[in-house]
Amino acid sequence: MCLIAFDHRPGSDCPLRLVANRDEFHDRPSAPLAAWDEAPAIVGGRDLEAGGTWLAVHRRGRVAAVTNVRDPRLTVPPDAPSRGELVREALERDDLTAWLDRLAGGAARDFAGFNLLVGDGEALWHLHRGLEAIRLRRVPPGLHGLSNASLDTPWPKLIAARQGLATGLRHGRWPADALAVLGDPHPAADDELPETGVGLERERQLSSCFIIGREYGTRATTWVTWHGDGRIEIGERRFGPEGVRLGETAMRL
Repeated sequence: MCLIAFDHRPGSDCPLRLVANRDEFHDRPSAPLAAWDEAPAIVGGRDLEAGGTWLAVHRRGRVAAVTNVRDPRLTVPPDAPSRGELVREALERDDLTAWLDRLAGGAARDFAGFNLLVGDGEALWHLHRGLEAIRLRRVPPGLHGLSNASLDTPWPKLIAARQGLATGLRHGRWPADALAVLGDPHPAADDELPETGVGLERERQLSSCFIIGREYGTRATTWVTWHGDGRIEIGERRFGPEGVRLGETAMRL
């Protein structure tokens, strides 16, 4: 997952509305949104290469998503586990806060850089494993965005995604407006690009909300609506090389 925008309103009629894009190589095998065969309480897409996922929900009332941290200076441990395993662990752990505390205490260094977002309908946590530090915090109520830096780092596509979500919620057009913004392939202006050490051409390619490419691009757009009575709706649009739309799935839990 590479871009997430969400509205966190604990105690409201809709505690969480979230929309996200997964950017990945098109030849990496993946399964579409569904209940998992060996763990039917988990509903989400599936990375068939490493076995984890980028975003999923649990029927008992939990949601989790992960993004990579883009920083070439980060050292990846030898034989580091897939960051997609963090999502499944976050969904299935009985003592979620103890597990998050253990990661924040140093266990997160076993993984390459990541952002983990996990919520239980009341609280929402963000865990950042970056170059300089590991930080765990409870996310305050409100509109937020997450990409490949830390929470609410003002990259152009994060600002656009957050604004699209805000506009849609204000005018009663959820999730349509948010999906439209996350489907925008236009890159940011050069003077707005972050400097993450990957070079100007790559920064341009990665700056759009929706990335179109033959080998690498946006593979899925996922949206989640969590109602105050515990009902969860989740949907997914899937895309192939050059942004060709492959299908859509929606589920209610």
